[in-house]
Amino acid sequence: MNIDTRIKFRHLVCFLEIARQRSFAKAADALAVSQPAISKTLKELEEILAAVLFERGKGGASLTPAGIAFMRYAGPCVQALRDGVASLRGGEHEAGQVKVGVLSTVESLLVPEVVCRLHQRHNALVVSIATGPSAYLLAQLRVGELDLVVGRMTDSPEIQGLTFEHLYSESMTLVVRPGHPLLSSTKADLSRLGDYPLVLPLAGTTIRKYADSLFVQCGIVQPQQRLETLSPALSRRYVLSSDAIWVAPQDAIRLDVRRAELAELTLGIQEPGGSVGICRNTAVPQSVSAQAFCEVLREVASEYRDGHFS
Repeated sequence: MNIDTRIKFRHLVCFLEIARQRSFAKAADALAVSQPAISKTLKELEEILAAVLFERGKGGASLTPAGIAFMRYAGPCVQALRDGVASLRGGEHEAGQVKVGVLSTVESLLVPEVVCRLHQRHNALVVSIATGPSAYLLAQLRVGELDLVVGRMTDSPEIQGLTFEHLYSESMTLVVRPGHPLLSSTKADLSRLGDYPLVLPLAGTTIRKYADSLFVQCGIVQPQQRLETLSPALSRRYVLSSDAIWVAPQDAIRLDVRRAELAELTLGIQEPGGSVGICRNTAVPQSVSAQAFCEVLREVASEYRDGHFS
């Protein structure tokens, strides 16, 4: 079946921008056109496809099942065309580029090592890293803005329709500043955890579920003083400046503990770990640069899993 020649590039860009902004008005602003023009362009696309792509509600514009199915292909299509045009301008075709979404679980240790090895092996390679919650990064992956997403995300509903490759399992741990009062505690003092401020991943994220499970195991109510963030840098600085307890992924604090800059609490509890891996949108062919990134990532993850990574 041939592609309907009535579908234009502007139709796809309009559709993707509404999906990204979840608002006709914001999409119009982003594309520097009027809202009636946005509505007209979308209506044309829906008539060509014979399908309703969005539903309007109090929360904005949300994709219908048909819209979700169409976005799986429209996003990578538009991004591939943009990359093709960009590769012919200013000699950019001489350097490869890979765009990676990175979750906080791998931001501090794993990914920096991957980038170092990539740049040692490739003279011309641009690695573009985006950070944020898994829902945001997976949405960017789905519309073709990212080549892959790395981290712990298997419990995220946004992963539906994408592929996930397991690399290793990573548990959570409790860390504090050196000299913290709880460092002399034993398992019998678990109830004292609620006496100190807590640093947790953002509510609603996959990693937060694992963080919460640590406290559920011991029947401890989380303290009212909490810092919720996905930033390892902010979490580290706050913990070093206070008596707060950081519920952190091992990857984020491994080097700090090894250097004695942070201390791990040994209170007899441990969250069993979640799956860290690579998420991809198989609707778009993987670029050579993305393949190279994945190869090095698998190499580093294997060393990390086997305890040989330093």
